[in-house]
Amino acid sequence: MALIVQKYGGTSVGSPDRIKNVARRVAKFKAQGHDIVVVVSAMSGETNRLIALAKEVQANPDPRELDVIVSTGEQVTIGLLAMALKDAGIEAKSYTGSQVKILTDSFHTKARIQSIDDAPMRADLNAGRVVIVAGFQGVDPEGNITTLGRGGSDTSGVALAAALKADECQIYTDVDGVYTTDPRVVPEAKKLKTITFEEMLEMASLGSKVLQIRSVEFAGKYNVKLRVLSSFQEEGEGTLITFEEDPNMEKPVVSGIAFNRDEARINVTGVPDKPGIAYQILGPIADANIDVDMIIQNVGKDGTTDFSFTVPKGEYARTMKVLDGVKAHIGAREVDGDDKTCKVSIVGVGMRSHVGVASTMFRTLAEEGINIQMISTSEIKISVIVDEKYLELAVRVLHKAFGLDQAK
Repeated sequence: MALIVQKYGGTSVGSPDRIKNVARRVAKFKAQGHDIVVVVSAMSGETNRLIALAKEVQANPDPRELDVIVSTGEQVTIGLLAMALKDAGIEAKSYTGSQVKILTDSFHTKARIQSIDDAPMRADLNAGRVVIVAGFQGVDPEGNITTLGRGGSDTSGVALAAALKADECQIYTDVDGVYTTDPRVVPEAKKLKTITFEEMLEMASLGSKVLQIRSVEFAGKYNVKLRVLSSFQEEGEGTLITFEEDPNMEKPVVSGIAFNRDEARINVTGVPDKPGIAYQILGPIADANIDVDMIIQNVGKDGTTDFSFTVPKGEYARTMKVLDGVKAHIGAREVDGDDKTCKVSIVGVGMRSHVGVASTMFRTLAEEGINIQMISTSEIKISVIVDEKYLELAVRVLHKAFGLDQAK
């Protein structure tokens, strides 16, 4: 018998029939003798509907009141699932985030979990009940409802698994595991049986949408055994996200190709090559609450240097406006950019012990006439910025070049 936390996303609970399917799956695990805690999202499309409703009343919704509104989506799902389980003869009890209680800070719409009271859940589990918890939400020290931001239900699931010291946290979604890349771009993409937390963290941060990055960080921090499965398939082991590499297996050099279409490149050229110049450029960007991704500063020459970075495409115009005021202050020669770019990345812990990975990547792109505009590396990843029109071609040729279409 094991204690298992199962998380079901919006598409998995998108209709009464799908909720009944989840109930049947949970009942199957319960019949095997397992203790089950279920974390659910709002039904697919419901959170967007609630946000749109709020904006009809207030153009820029008050964050506290918006949290009150959007948290109702998960409340509906937990009640419906509890009903479905009871109808199937399974004792179940639903909890909102505040009832558990999932204590967070007070940053509305993007709160972070501080602690979880697991006593009420353990009492129900000991009584033989299935516990159902609303994902995405919590409560701050003043008793205000908070939400964890988009994808926060994944984080809720992993956090509950950590608090309960669960044997496994299963993330059920509309895909049956983690693939070497998006199968919609590369039909030959293969499902991975295992992937390390390091690799999954890089994949999530670089554009893979399978898991929300905060949930992967949480799992790695608290050593939560994590598995990605499909809620639409009865069989299959999905992808296991492991704490460490299997010493008995030869790790592939590259495990996956990630990409992000939401990248715009900014160049600030001819800036003085002196201490503090990076802060003078990026400080005002941070003050404007604009996220910066890749950052590259060239080697100085003749007392000046060039500085490049990327921002989300939706922030491109605002970033350029901020830099209009910075340009004269720092004495830059020119500020320009391009909002028709994308990021393509190769990821793999096997890169640590293999040489020539970067040259293979660069040669493969060059053979297709794809110009690299920026390069960023870490121990287990290489990312490049290229023209967005080459995104799918770049992913396909790199996937083949590193033998990922042969992955097992």
